[in-house]
Amino acid sequence: MDRPAALVPLKYVAIGGRGPEDVVADAHGRVLTGVEDGRILRVDGLAGEAPTRVEVLAETGGRPLGLELLPDDALLVCDAELGLLRVDLREGIVRILADSVAGERLRFCSNVVALSDGSVCFTVSSRRYPLHEWIGDIVEHTGTGRLLRLAPGSEHPEVLLDGLQFANGLALSSDESFLVVAETGARRLTRYWLSGPKAGQGEPFVENLPGMPDNIWRGTPDGPVWVSLAGPRIPPLDLLHRAAPAVRAAAARVAVRAPYRPTGTVGVLAVDDRGTIVHHLTHHRSGFRFVTSVCEAGGRLILGSLWERGIAVCERPDPK
Repeated sequence: MDRPAALVPLKYVAIGGRGPEDVVADAHGRVLTGVEDGRILRVDGLAGEAPTRVEVLAETGGRPLGLELLPDDALLVCDAELGLLRVDLREGIVRILADSVAGERLRFCSNVVALSDGSVCFTVSSRRYPLHEWIGDIVEHTGTGRLLRLAPGSEHPEVLLDGLQFANGLALSSDESFLVVAETGARRLTRYWLSGPKAGQGEPFVENLPGMPDNIWRGTPDGPVWVSLAGPRIPPLDLLHRAAPAVRAAAARVAVRAPYRPTGTVGVLAVDDRGTIVHHLTHHRSGFRFVTSVCEAGGRLILGSLWERGIAVCERPDPK
């Protein structure tokens, strides 16, 4: 892997809510995000020097995480408390698409993409730990993450992949032949084939990442997949993951009770459909911490964070 380039911050934008965990951009360069109190926000005016405008589009009543814009002015939302939702952005109406799988409640939906055939694929990060104890799953290395698919008109998701290490961000290949799934706990991207001779199979796509991948985003089919790195690699954690299950479980019990403080090292990657890293950007001693999402808007990179009370605007590197 090439030496990382600098992630250059331009400005910080307060949005009146904590924890904009995922950020996605619409065709007008506006950024949508969900915050801790359940609101879905739209932020406009990020590219210029004029004050930004923050508009409340809806309230889920839960905790929105991953988002996916739809062509009909609607938004798919993975809500950590309520399941998979669809939000009408004009009326603010929230509808639950799925809240269980095989009789088990969906309690930690993470990220979502819509396919051209009308189906929806989404991830569940953990079947053991809820969002507020997410660090327990990372430490215990439970492998209870899932990739699910909801067929058009159905209320019952099917399991495509099981046993994932904190399944998180999700993106489509340019030709829609496969999905890219971020496994935060394994520091890797996994490929799930939707078509072709390997259809229905999963395999490693990019391994041994320099940090823990979180949400991932693709703005256009010919653009790269942007990957947020929620934290740097932690060698002691790699060692712990090779320990006995009882040791990991004991460490997780301690971790969920200890105060969490994110590091000041943040980063993002861009990956093409061959699994080649085309950009690796980092910033050390950053005041904006715990980067859980990245998207492009108005010629800039926009960063979201489960930790912060706003979003960061950074320079976008020249295309390669």
